[in-house]
Amino acid sequence: MPPSSANGASRRRKDAAPQFTGSAELAGSLQEIVADLVELHLQGKQAHWNVVGPNFRDLHLQLDEIVDDAREAADTIAERMRALGSCPDGRSDTVAATTTLPQFPADEQSVGAVVDLVTARLRAAVDTLRRVHGQVDGEDPATADLLHGIIESLEKHAWMVGAENRSA
Repeated sequence: MPPSSANGASRRRKDAAPQFTGSAELAGSLQEIVADLVELHLQGKQAHWNVVGPNFRDLHLQLDEIVDDAREAADTIAERMRALGSCPDGRSDTVAATTTLPQFPADEQSVGAVVDLVTARLRAAVDTLRRVHGQVDGEDPATADLLHGIIESLEKHAWMVGAENRSA
């Protein structure tokens, strides 16, 4: 005898629920990462629009790469949160209130200043990722694997951008 439509709907709801549901601590850690990555994306665009000076074009294009990677990483972690049964919060007021990244200055900024500002923000985002990594790995190694890739990407960007202001 086929199940009634009510029983079938109930079974579908149960099947749609995640098999593994992350703890509130895991959700909180991932939310911290989402906030920093969304903020990194927004600050990267602010820098991209307002950088001026020698090597403008190269940094302008490099900032687009950072913005794309930050946006993609934020989406990856937010979608992972949904897969684990929690809800990410990417609203601007939440991001502004919770990010660990310092505020980015308004107006035009020189290439040299943007290099230092963006490098510091990349490192701040990595600091958040590394700070929560152990807790995330202890609860969900699959999510920790996602963090590894994001850490590698942001550290590479920090090295490449930061090299602009270094001398041998």
